Amino acid sequence: MRLGYDRIVLLIVVATSFMTPVMGSALNIAIPSIGREFSASATMLSWIATGYILATASCLLPAGRFADIRGRSRIYTAGILLFSAATLLCGLVSSIEMLIFMRVIQGIGASFIFSTGIAILASVYPPERRGRALGYATASTYVGLSAGPVLGGLISFHLGWRLIFYLTAVLALAIFFVAWRFLKRDVATAAGERFDIAGGALYMSGLIASLYGFAFLLEGVLPVGLLITGLALLAGFVRLQLKREHPLLDVRLFSENLTFAFSNLAAMINYSATFAVGFLASMHLQLVMGLDARISGWVMLSQPLLMALFSPFAGRLSDKVEPRIVASVGMALTTVGLFLFAFVNGQTGLTVVMADLALIGLGFAFFSSPNNNAIMGAVAKEQYGVAASSLATMRMTGQAVSMSIVALVMVAAGGKTAVGAEAAGVVLGSIQLSLGIFTVLSAVGIFFSLKRGRVR
Repeated sequence: MRLGYDRIVLLIVVATSFMTPVMGSALNIAIPSIGREFSASATMLSWIATGYILATASCLLPAGRFADIRGRSRIYTAGILLFSAATLLCGLVSSIEMLIFMRVIQGIGASFIFSTGIAILASVYPPERRGRALGYATASTYVGLSAGPVLGGLISFHLGWRLIFYLTAVLALAIFFVAWRFLKRDVATAAGERFDIAGGALYMSGLIASLYGFAFLLEGVLPVGLLITGLALLAGFVRLQLKREHPLLDVRLFSENLTFAFSNLAAMINYSATFAVGFLASMHLQLVMGLDARISGWVMLSQPLLMALFSPFAGRLSDKVEPRIVASVGMALTTVGLFLFAFVNGQTGLTVVMADLALIGLGFAFFSSPNNNAIMGAVAKEQYGVAASSLATMRMTGQAVSMSIVALVMVAAGGKTAVGAEAAGVVLGSIQLSLGIFTVLSAVGIFFSLKRGRVR
Protein backbone atom coordinates (compact mmCIF):
# COMPACT_ATOMS: atom_id res chain seq x y z
CA MET A 1 0.00 0.00 0.00
CA ARG A 2 1.39 3.35 -1.05
CA LEU A 3 1.32 6.01 1.65
CA GLY A 4 0.10 9.50 0.87
CA TYR A 5 2.45 12.39 1.54
CA ASP A 6 0.46 13.48 4.58
CA ARG A 7 0.98 10.07 6.19
CA ILE A 8 4.68 10.06 5.35
CA VAL A 9 5.02 13.43 7.08
CA LEU A 10 3.04 12.10 10.05
CA LEU A 11 5.33 9.06 10.35
CA ILE A 12 8.48 11.21 10.27
CA VAL A 13 7.16 13.69 12.84
CA VAL A 14 5.91 10.81 15.00
CA ALA A 15 9.39 9.25 14.87
CA THR A 16 11.15 12.44 15.97
CA SER A 17 8.46 13.04 18.59
CA PHE A 18 9.33 9.59 19.97
CA MET A 19 13.11 9.93 19.72
CA THR A 20 13.81 12.87 22.04
CA PRO A 21 11.56 11.87 24.97
CA VAL A 22 12.61 8.21 24.93
CA MET A 23 16.20 9.31 25.39
CA GLY A 24 15.33 11.96 27.98
CA SER A 25 13.19 9.65 30.13
CA ALA A 26 15.73 6.82 29.82
CA LEU A 27 18.41 9.25 30.94
CA ASN A 28 16.35 10.21 34.01
CA ILE A 29 16.60 6.62 35.21
CA ALA A 30 20.36 6.62 34.59
CA ILE A 31 20.98 9.85 36.55
CA PRO A 32 22.04 8.10 39.80
CA SER A 33 24.42 5.85 37.83
CA ILE A 34 25.99 8.88 36.13
CA GLY A 35 26.29 10.57 39.51
CA ARG A 36 28.12 7.62 40.99
CA GLU A 37 30.51 7.31 38.03
CA PHE A 38 31.49 10.99 38.07
CA SER A 39 30.99 11.58 41.85
CA ALA A 40 28.61 14.41 40.92
CA SER A 41 26.25 16.26 43.25
CA ALA A 42 22.47 16.27 42.90
CA THR A 43 22.63 19.92 41.82
CA MET A 44 25.22 19.14 39.12
CA LEU A 45 23.18 16.18 37.90
CA SER A 46 20.12 18.40 37.46
CA TRP A 47 22.12 20.36 34.85
CA ILE A 48 22.28 17.32 32.57
CA ALA A 49 18.63 18.10 31.85
CA THR A 50 18.76 21.85 32.45
CA GLY A 51 21.67 22.50 30.06
CA TYR A 52 19.83 20.70 27.25
CA ILE A 53 16.59 22.51 27.97
CA LEU A 54 18.20 25.96 28.19
CA ALA A 55 19.95 25.48 24.85
CA THR A 56 16.75 24.27 23.20
CA ALA A 57 14.58 27.04 24.64
CA SER A 58 17.00 29.83 23.75
CA CYS A 59 17.43 28.66 20.14
CA LEU A 60 13.80 27.84 19.31
CA LEU A 61 12.61 31.27 18.16
CA PRO A 62 15.73 32.00 16.06
CA ALA A 63 15.51 28.51 14.56
CA GLY A 64 11.81 28.92 13.77
CA ARG A 65 12.35 32.29 12.13
CA PHE A 66 15.33 30.97 10.16
CA ALA A 67 13.12 28.09 8.99
CA ASP A 68 10.52 30.57 7.73
CA ILE A 69 13.25 32.27 5.67
CA ARG A 70 15.12 29.20 4.42
CA GLY A 71 12.39 26.52 4.44
CA ARG A 72 11.15 24.32 7.27
CA SER A 73 12.10 20.94 5.83
CA ARG A 74 15.76 21.97 5.45
CA ILE A 75 16.03 23.15 9.04
CA TYR A 76 14.14 20.08 10.26
CA THR A 77 16.49 17.59 8.60
CA ALA A 78 19.59 19.59 9.62
CA GLY A 79 18.38 19.51 13.22
CA ILE A 80 17.97 15.73 13.16
CA LEU A 81 21.53 15.32 11.84
CA LEU A 82 23.03 17.66 14.47
CA PHE A 83 21.06 15.90 17.21
CA SER A 84 22.39 12.53 16.04
CA ALA A 85 26.03 13.68 16.08
CA ALA A 86 25.78 15.35 19.51
CA THR A 87 24.01 12.31 20.96
CA LEU A 88 26.84 10.04 19.85
CA LEU A 89 29.40 12.35 21.47
CA CYS A 90 27.38 12.36 24.72
CA GLY A 91 28.18 8.68 25.06
CA LEU A 92 31.92 9.29 24.67
CA VAL A 93 32.44 11.93 27.38
CA SER A 94 34.88 11.50 30.28
CA SER A 95 33.48 14.05 32.76
CA ILE A 96 30.18 15.45 34.01
CA GLU A 97 31.13 18.89 32.67
CA MET A 98 31.73 17.49 29.18
CA LEU A 99 28.42 15.63 29.30
CA ILE A 100 26.56 18.83 30.17
CA PHE A 101 28.35 20.67 27.32
CA MET A 102 27.42 18.01 24.77
CA ARG A 103 23.84 18.07 26.04
CA VAL A 104 23.83 21.79 25.21
CA ILE A 105 24.89 21.01 21.61
CA GLN A 106 22.24 18.31 21.51
CA GLY A 107 19.67 20.90 22.63
CA ILE A 108 20.58 23.19 19.73
CA GLY A 109 19.81 20.36 17.30
CA ALA A 110 16.56 19.64 19.12
CA SER A 111 15.51 23.30 18.73
CA PHE A 112 15.67 22.90 14.94
CA ILE A 113 13.40 19.86 15.21
CA PHE A 114 10.88 21.30 17.68
CA SER A 115 10.50 24.65 15.90
CA THR A 116 9.52 23.05 12.59
CA GLY A 117 8.01 19.56 13.09
CA ILE A 118 4.53 20.55 14.28
CA ALA A 119 4.34 23.36 11.68
CA ILE A 120 5.18 20.89 8.89
CA LEU A 121 2.55 18.47 10.19
CA ALA A 122 -0.13 21.15 10.61
CA SER A 123 0.47 22.46 7.09
CA VAL A 124 -0.38 19.13 5.41
CA TYR A 125 -3.53 18.31 7.43
CA PRO A 126 -6.85 20.20 7.11
CA PRO A 127 -8.42 21.69 10.29
CA GLU A 128 -10.97 18.90 10.64
CA ARG A 129 -8.18 16.27 10.82
CA ARG A 130 -5.45 18.33 12.45
CA GLY A 131 -6.37 17.53 16.06
CA ARG A 132 -6.20 13.82 15.34
CA ALA A 133 -2.77 14.15 13.65
CA LEU A 134 -1.45 16.24 16.53
CA GLY A 135 -2.88 13.63 18.90
CA TYR A 136 -0.80 10.91 17.23
CA ALA A 137 2.33 13.08 17.40
CA THR A 138 1.66 13.77 21.08
CA ALA A 139 0.96 10.08 21.74
CA SER A 140 4.29 9.13 20.18
CA THR A 141 5.97 11.51 22.61
CA TYR A 142 4.33 9.67 25.47
CA VAL A 143 5.14 6.26 24.00
CA GLY A 144 8.74 7.45 24.11
CA LEU A 145 8.27 8.58 27.68
CA SER A 146 6.71 5.19 28.46
CA ALA A 147 9.45 3.13 26.87
CA GLY A 148 12.26 5.33 28.20
CA PRO A 149 12.17 4.42 31.90
CA VAL A 150 11.95 0.68 31.19
CA LEU A 151 14.63 0.72 28.50
CA GLY A 152 16.78 3.11 30.50
CA GLY A 153 16.53 0.95 33.60
CA LEU A 154 17.45 -2.25 31.76
CA ILE A 155 20.24 -0.66 29.72
CA SER A 156 21.71 1.25 32.65
CA PHE A 157 21.60 -1.78 34.96
CA HIS A 158 23.01 -4.35 32.53
CA LEU A 159 25.04 -2.46 29.92
CA GLY A 160 25.76 1.03 31.27
CA TRP A 161 24.18 4.45 30.69
CA ARG A 162 26.36 5.30 27.66
CA LEU A 163 24.48 2.81 25.49
CA ILE A 164 21.35 5.00 25.86
CA PHE A 165 23.11 7.67 23.81
CA TYR A 166 24.56 5.25 21.26
CA LEU A 167 21.18 3.67 20.47
CA THR A 168 19.46 7.07 20.25
CA ALA A 169 22.16 8.30 17.85
CA VAL A 170 21.53 5.34 15.53
CA LEU A 171 17.76 5.97 15.61
CA ALA A 172 18.26 9.69 14.88
CA LEU A 173 20.52 8.91 11.93
CA ALA A 174 17.94 6.51 10.47
CA ILE A 175 15.19 9.16 10.79
CA PHE A 176 17.47 11.70 9.13
CA PHE A 177 17.91 9.56 6.02
CA VAL A 178 14.13 8.97 5.74
CA ALA A 179 13.37 12.69 6.17
CA TRP A 180 16.11 13.68 3.69
CA ARG A 181 14.71 11.21 1.14
CA PHE A 182 10.97 11.85 1.42
CA LEU A 183 10.31 15.33 2.82
CA LYS A 184 9.49 17.82 0.07
CA ARG A 185 11.44 21.06 -0.07
CA ASP A 186 8.75 23.46 1.03
CA VAL A 187 8.52 27.07 -0.14
CA ALA A 188 9.88 29.42 2.49
CA THR A 189 7.01 31.56 3.78
CA ALA A 190 9.35 34.47 4.52
CA ALA A 191 11.84 34.10 1.66
CA GLY A 192 13.78 37.29 1.03
CA GLU A 193 13.13 38.75 4.47
CA ARG A 194 16.04 39.63 6.76
CA PHE A 195 16.86 37.66 9.86
CA ASP A 196 16.79 39.82 13.00
CA ILE A 197 20.29 39.19 14.37
CA ALA A 198 20.03 41.81 17.13
CA GLY A 199 16.65 40.44 18.24
CA GLY A 200 18.01 36.90 18.29
CA ALA A 201 21.00 37.94 20.40
CA LEU A 202 18.79 39.81 22.88
CA TYR A 203 16.36 36.91 23.17
CA MET A 204 18.97 34.17 23.59
CA SER A 205 21.17 36.05 26.05
CA GLY A 206 18.15 37.30 28.01
CA LEU A 207 16.55 33.89 28.38
CA ILE A 208 19.78 32.12 29.33
CA ALA A 209 20.81 34.80 31.82
CA SER A 210 17.41 34.97 33.53
CA LEU A 211 16.93 31.20 33.83
CA TYR A 212 20.53 30.56 34.90
CA GLY A 213 20.33 33.37 37.45
CA PHE A 214 17.04 32.00 38.78
CA ALA A 215 18.45 28.49 39.20
CA PHE A 216 21.38 29.78 41.30
CA LEU A 217 19.52 32.61 43.02
CA LEU A 218 20.67 31.60 46.50
CA GLU A 219 24.37 31.48 45.67
CA GLY A 220 25.29 35.16 45.93
CA VAL A 221 25.03 38.51 44.19
CA LEU A 222 26.08 37.34 40.70
CA PRO A 223 23.01 35.14 40.04
CA VAL A 224 20.71 37.97 41.20
CA GLY A 225 22.48 40.30 38.79
CA LEU A 226 22.14 37.75 35.98
CA LEU A 227 18.42 37.37 36.64
CA ILE A 228 17.81 41.13 36.59
CA THR A 229 19.98 41.56 33.50
CA GLY A 230 18.23 38.70 31.73
CA LEU A 231 14.77 40.13 32.40
CA ALA A 232 15.94 43.55 31.18
CA LEU A 233 17.30 42.01 27.98
CA LEU A 234 13.99 40.20 27.38
CA ALA A 235 12.10 43.48 27.89
CA GLY A 236 14.44 45.08 25.37
CA PHE A 237 13.76 42.22 22.98
CA VAL A 238 9.98 42.81 23.17
CA ARG A 239 10.42 46.56 22.51
CA LEU A 240 12.71 45.85 19.56
CA GLN A 241 10.26 43.37 18.04
CA LEU A 242 7.49 45.97 18.08
CA LYS A 243 9.65 48.22 15.86
CA ARG A 244 10.83 45.59 13.39
CA GLU A 245 9.21 45.22 9.98
CA HIS A 246 10.14 41.54 10.00
CA PRO A 247 10.39 40.58 13.69
CA LEU A 248 11.82 37.39 15.09
CA LEU A 249 8.55 37.05 17.02
CA ASP A 250 5.30 38.82 16.19
CA VAL A 251 4.64 40.15 19.69
CA ARG A 252 1.31 41.63 18.58
CA LEU A 253 0.03 38.12 18.02
CA PHE A 254 0.01 37.74 21.80
CA SER A 255 -1.54 41.12 22.58
CA GLU A 256 -4.25 40.89 19.90
CA ASN A 257 -5.12 37.18 20.15
CA LEU A 258 -6.21 36.25 23.68
CA THR A 259 -6.82 32.60 22.82
CA PHE A 260 -3.32 32.24 21.40
CA ALA A 261 -1.68 34.13 24.28
CA PHE A 262 -3.44 32.30 27.12
CA SER A 263 -3.03 28.89 25.44
CA ASN A 264 0.73 29.48 25.24
CA LEU A 265 0.83 30.72 28.82
CA ALA A 266 -1.12 27.66 29.99
CA ALA A 267 1.38 25.43 28.15
CA MET A 268 4.35 27.11 29.83
CA ILE A 269 2.77 26.84 33.29
CA ASN A 270 1.82 23.21 32.75
CA TYR A 271 5.33 22.20 31.71
CA SER A 272 6.79 24.25 34.57
CA ALA A 273 4.66 22.23 36.98
CA THR A 274 5.14 18.76 35.49
CA PHE A 275 8.40 18.34 33.57
CA ALA A 276 10.68 17.73 36.57
CA VAL A 277 8.36 15.03 37.96
CA GLY A 278 10.27 12.33 36.03
CA PHE A 279 13.60 13.52 37.44
CA LEU A 280 12.18 13.75 40.97
CA ALA A 281 10.48 10.34 40.73
CA SER A 282 13.74 8.71 39.62
CA MET A 283 15.66 10.28 42.51
CA HIS A 284 12.91 9.32 44.98
CA LEU A 285 12.63 5.70 43.88
CA GLN A 286 16.39 5.03 43.76
CA LEU A 287 17.85 7.29 46.46
CA VAL A 288 14.99 7.48 48.97
CA MET A 289 13.30 4.10 48.53
CA GLY A 290 16.48 2.22 47.55
CA LEU A 291 15.12 0.55 44.39
CA ASP A 292 17.38 -0.39 41.51
CA ALA A 293 17.14 1.13 38.03
CA ARG A 294 15.15 -1.79 36.58
CA ILE A 295 12.32 -1.68 39.12
CA SER A 296 12.28 2.13 39.09
CA GLY A 297 11.82 2.09 35.32
CA TRP A 298 8.74 -0.15 35.58
CA VAL A 299 7.24 1.99 38.35
CA MET A 300 7.75 5.20 36.37
CA LEU A 301 6.09 3.62 33.34
CA SER A 302 2.66 4.33 34.83
CA GLN A 303 2.79 8.08 34.10
CA PRO A 304 3.77 8.18 30.40
CA LEU A 305 1.72 5.05 29.65
CA LEU A 306 -1.48 6.92 30.53
CA MET A 307 -0.28 9.86 28.44
CA ALA A 308 0.25 7.63 25.41
CA LEU A 309 -3.08 5.81 25.77
CA PHE A 310 -5.29 8.87 26.17
CA SER A 311 -3.57 11.57 24.05
CA PRO A 312 -5.11 10.48 20.70
CA PHE A 313 -8.57 10.32 22.33
CA ALA A 314 -8.08 13.77 23.89
CA GLY A 315 -6.93 15.15 20.53
CA ARG A 316 -10.01 13.78 18.74
CA LEU A 317 -12.24 15.03 21.55
CA SER A 318 -10.86 18.57 21.10
CA ASP A 319 -11.94 18.46 17.44
CA LYS A 320 -15.54 18.18 18.68
CA VAL A 321 -15.54 19.83 22.14
CA GLU A 322 -14.09 23.26 22.88
CA PRO A 323 -10.35 22.63 23.55
CA ARG A 324 -10.21 24.90 26.61
CA ILE A 325 -12.73 22.67 28.43
CA VAL A 326 -10.83 19.44 27.75
CA ALA A 327 -7.44 21.02 28.53
CA SER A 328 -8.68 22.62 31.76
CA VAL A 329 -10.05 19.30 33.04
CA GLY A 330 -6.66 17.76 32.29
CA MET A 331 -4.80 20.46 34.20
CA ALA A 332 -7.14 20.01 37.18
CA LEU A 333 -6.35 16.27 37.28
CA THR A 334 -2.64 17.06 37.12
CA THR A 335 -2.96 19.51 40.02
CA VAL A 336 -4.57 16.87 42.21
CA GLY A 337 -1.87 14.35 41.27
CA LEU A 338 0.95 16.77 42.11
CA PHE A 339 -0.65 17.62 45.45
CA LEU A 340 -0.91 13.95 46.44
CA PHE A 341 2.62 13.16 45.24
CA ALA A 342 4.03 15.84 47.56
CA PHE A 343 3.08 13.61 50.52
CA VAL A 344 4.88 10.49 49.23
CA ASN A 345 7.79 9.38 51.43
CA GLY A 346 10.15 6.45 51.88
CA GLN A 347 7.46 4.27 53.47
CA THR A 348 4.80 4.86 50.80
CA GLY A 349 3.81 1.70 48.91
CA LEU A 350 4.76 1.33 45.25
CA THR A 351 1.08 0.90 44.28
CA VAL A 352 0.29 4.33 45.67
CA VAL A 353 3.28 5.88 43.88
CA MET A 354 2.25 4.29 40.58
CA ALA A 355 -1.39 5.37 40.97
CA ASP A 356 -0.33 8.94 41.67
CA LEU A 357 2.03 9.05 38.68
CA ALA A 358 -0.78 7.61 36.54
CA LEU A 359 -3.14 10.41 37.64
CA ILE A 360 -0.55 13.04 36.68
CA GLY A 361 -0.09 11.30 33.32
CA LEU A 362 -3.85 11.16 32.67
CA GLY A 363 -4.19 14.86 33.42
CA PHE A 364 -1.32 15.75 31.12
CA ALA A 365 -2.81 13.67 28.28
CA PHE A 366 -6.08 15.58 28.47
CA PHE A 367 -4.24 18.90 28.55
CA SER A 368 -1.50 18.62 25.93
CA SER A 369 -3.18 17.61 22.64
CA PRO A 370 -6.24 19.88 23.09
CA ASN A 371 -3.99 22.79 24.08
CA ASN A 372 -1.80 22.25 21.00
CA ASN A 373 -4.95 22.12 18.88
CA ALA A 374 -6.18 25.39 20.41
CA ILE A 375 -2.88 27.14 19.62
CA MET A 376 -2.71 25.98 16.00
CA GLY A 377 -6.44 26.67 15.54
CA ALA A 378 -6.11 30.24 16.82
CA VAL A 379 -3.90 31.43 13.93
CA ALA A 380 -4.07 31.53 10.14
CA LYS A 381 -2.23 28.90 8.10
CA GLU A 382 0.57 31.29 7.13
CA GLN A 383 1.26 31.77 10.85
CA TYR A 384 1.73 28.07 11.61
CA GLY A 385 5.52 28.45 11.73
CA VAL A 386 5.32 31.25 14.30
CA ALA A 387 2.69 29.33 16.30
CA ALA A 388 4.73 26.11 16.32
CA SER A 389 7.89 27.97 17.38
CA SER A 390 5.96 29.81 20.07
CA LEU A 391 4.44 26.58 21.40
CA ALA A 392 7.81 24.85 21.43
CA THR A 393 9.36 27.87 23.16
CA MET A 394 6.69 27.84 25.87
CA ARG A 395 7.18 24.11 26.34
CA MET A 396 10.96 24.30 26.63
CA THR A 397 10.91 27.47 28.75
CA GLY A 398 8.45 25.73 31.08
CA GLN A 399 10.76 22.71 31.25
CA ALA A 400 13.72 24.98 32.03
CA VAL A 401 11.75 26.73 34.77
CA SER A 402 10.72 23.34 36.18
CA MET A 403 14.32 22.10 36.41
CA SER A 404 15.52 25.50 37.66
CA ILE A 405 13.01 25.29 40.52
CA VAL A 406 14.38 21.84 41.41
CA ALA A 407 17.99 23.09 41.23
CA LEU A 408 17.10 26.10 43.40
CA VAL A 409 15.32 23.94 45.97
CA MET A 410 18.20 21.44 46.07
CA VAL A 411 20.75 24.20 46.63
CA ALA A 412 18.58 25.56 49.46
CA ALA A 413 18.31 22.05 50.98
CA GLY A 414 22.05 21.38 50.77
CA GLY A 415 22.09 19.23 47.63
CA LYS A 416 25.74 19.94 46.76
CA THR A 417 27.05 16.72 48.31
CA ALA A 418 27.61 13.72 46.03
CA VAL A 419 24.59 11.47 45.64
CA GLY A 420 24.44 8.44 47.92
CA ALA A 421 22.52 6.85 50.78
CA GLU A 422 23.49 9.68 53.13
CA ALA A 423 21.80 12.21 50.82
CA ALA A 424 18.36 10.51 51.00
CA GLY A 425 16.95 12.92 53.58
CA VAL A 426 18.06 15.98 51.61
CA VAL A 427 16.65 14.53 48.39
CA LEU A 428 13.26 13.72 49.98
CA GLY A 429 12.91 17.21 51.44
CA SER A 430 13.80 18.76 48.08
CA ILE A 431 11.28 16.56 46.28
CA GLN A 432 8.42 17.41 48.61
CA LEU A 433 9.07 21.16 48.51
CA SER A 434 9.44 21.13 44.71
CA LEU A 435 6.13 19.28 44.31
CA GLY A 436 4.40 21.75 46.63
CA ILE A 437 5.56 24.60 44.39
CA PHE A 438 4.47 22.69 41.28
CA THR A 439 0.99 22.14 42.75
CA VAL A 440 0.50 25.88 43.21
CA LEU A 441 1.77 26.58 39.68
CA SER A 442 -0.59 24.02 38.16
CA ALA A 443 -3.56 25.47 40.04
CA VAL A 444 -2.77 28.93 38.65
CA GLY A 445 -2.57 27.43 35.15
CA ILE A 446 -6.20 26.24 35.34
CA PHE A 447 -7.32 29.89 35.49
CA PHE A 448 -5.53 30.86 32.26
CA SER A 449 -6.66 27.67 30.54
CA LEU A 450 -10.31 28.48 31.28
CA LYS A 451 -9.96 32.17 30.35
CA ARG A 452 -8.41 31.60 26.93
CA GLY A 453 -11.74 32.01 25.07
CA ARG A 454 -13.31 29.94 22.31
CA VAL A 455 -11.43 28.52 19.33
CA ARG A 456 -14.63 27.72 17.44
